[in-house]
Amino acid sequence: MCGIVGYAGQRPAVPVLIRALKDLEYRGYDSAGIALLEGEQLAITKKQGKIANLEASVGDLPDATVGIGHTRWATHGRPSDQNAHPHLSCDGRVVVIHNGIVENYAALRQRLLASGHRFASETDTETLAHLIEEELAAGRSLLNALAATARQVTGSQAIVAMSTCDPGAIVAARLGNAGGVVIGFGQGEMVVASDLAAVLPVTQEVAFLADGQLARVTADSAEARTIAGEPVALERRRIPIDPVTALKGQYPHFMLKEILEQPEAISDTIWSLATLEPPALYFDDLGAAAGRLAAVERVVLIGMGTSLHAAMLGQRYIEAFARVPAAVDNASEFRYRDPVLGPETLVVSVSQSGETVDVLEAMAVAKQAGALQITVCNTEGAQTTRVADGTVYTRAGLERGVASTKCFTTAVVALYLLALRLAQAKGPLTPEQLAGHLHELARLPGTVASVLSRRDQQRKLIRGLAAAEHALFLGRGLAFPVAMEGALKLKEISYIHGEGYAAGEMKHGPIALIEPSFPTIAVATEHALRAKMVSNIEQIQARGGPVTAVITEGDEQLTALCDAVIPVPPVSSWLEPVVAVVPLQLLAYDVAVQRGCDVDQPRNLAKTVTVE
Repeated sequence: MCGIVGYAGQRPAVPVLIRALKDLEYRGYDSAGIALLEGEQLAITKKQGKIANLEASVGDLPDATVGIGHTRWATHGRPSDQNAHPHLSCDGRVVVIHNGIVENYAALRQRLLASGHRFASETDTETLAHLIEEELAAGRSLLNALAATARQVTGSQAIVAMSTCDPGAIVAARLGNAGGVVIGFGQGEMVVASDLAAVLPVTQEVAFLADGQLARVTADSAEARTIAGEPVALERRRIPIDPVTALKGQYPHFMLKEILEQPEAISDTIWSLATLEPPALYFDDLGAAAGRLAAVERVVLIGMGTSLHAAMLGQRYIEAFARVPAAVDNASEFRYRDPVLGPETLVVSVSQSGETVDVLEAMAVAKQAGALQITVCNTEGAQTTRVADGTVYTRAGLERGVASTKCFTTAVVALYLLALRLAQAKGPLTPEQLAGHLHELARLPGTVASVLSRRDQQRKLIRGLAAAEHALFLGRGLAFPVAMEGALKLKEISYIHGEGYAAGEMKHGPIALIEPSFPTIAVATEHALRAKMVSNIEQIQARGGPVTAVITEGDEQLTALCDAVIPVPPVSSWLEPVVAVVPLQLLAYDVAVQRGCDVDQPRNLAKTVTVE
């Protein structure tokens, strides 16, 4: 989501902060700002738009050597100078930048207003500044005030703050998985940031805060503790400057890093296209396509591989939300079958790279037929974005692993929001319904983070699967594309033959394969036609087949029925696929590692397919 940086050292902070914010530009943003602390004085400047706008406004700032900077994606409040970070407390003594969503901000804001606090923005972040202000007024140190504030907020957060009561210091907290907090140890200077990209120009010596940890940083020291007050020994490590190792950071493989980045990538994508308060959609890159959505009578979605599986979910979203007939097709087949298209048809292409040859050729067919085209893409300026009439960008960031993970979940989220935008244009979507959808989406990154936090428990399930040569993945309804994606991940990186099927097809062939050495992975979450899935599982077990199921927490029947289960938190039916696919990604990764496979560069595969 947002980019965060703090600097305490001997050099003027402004040039360091501006460079760091530029290094974080790839994350996407709609505004940027910096705050400087010089003695007992705070100075702030912030601007809507690009960092160049901010850079042009810093001339009158003092040459302070301590400061913080931020790039923002709007979640609460429209993009504006006023809503840009940093945010001040009403006494002018505390300044805060923030990544994440304060889920209980409305109640906190109401209480703070009743206590006499004055708000200058529409953001949830400003509540943090006022809460810290209250804790300081109660006599707490800045670090203890941040800890007390952290105990009052819900949701995943990364928070960085300064105060005139603690000159020369920056405090930071990581709560959940709204993004990382990395501390850089230089010679007489320190950096706090959301990303290694902002730290490495200053130092290669770094330490990462874990969930529930806080730190106080000065020019020559860093101390860390838990929210409960227990001291933490920061584990310092040296990050090589070579680009590959630097990008990989603390992870053994890019794929694992990218799986674990999904809460942040999903959040980035959501809030690049919408705001929660006020509930609104912002599809700035649709261009001329936006004005033609009301005339759309039919939608065709195309993609390949993982993108095709995302398109399958997009088809369901469009029909459900916009009530427009939708179909999904493999791009390599679509281009050769002389499809029936016209100006009233919207063709939605899904391609993470924007350079996939089959998708581009299919788009050429659609263009020749005069169809309206929108592309969902993770790469700005890619070929698909130049061909289409409009673009919906995912904000997954660079994905280096060949087997796509975060690009899948962010594409699903982008298609969900596109379906809402089409429903808005066509009329079925009320403002109240939009607000409900956005509140469900706001909880999604935290739910995905919860699934990821259970990885160690899930690893125990892989031993039997790692020895298998074949595996069957089953799902129904919205879980069918999830089963397809799970099977694809397993075969891509572990070289186990995995097949994804609609569970209703079991008796039409696949059931003949069931035997004790043939494992089945069933996606049987609460909303995935669960009762039907129970019947399928019973039929498999009656023939001696072992079953591992992805289930909703608390499902005692399936826990007792299956050989193993992977519980996930409850979530709305439409977002269940995003939550359910994450344990399948981890399953494929752990199996591949146990089998000694090259996870990031599996044999015979390329990240972008540019030839037939």
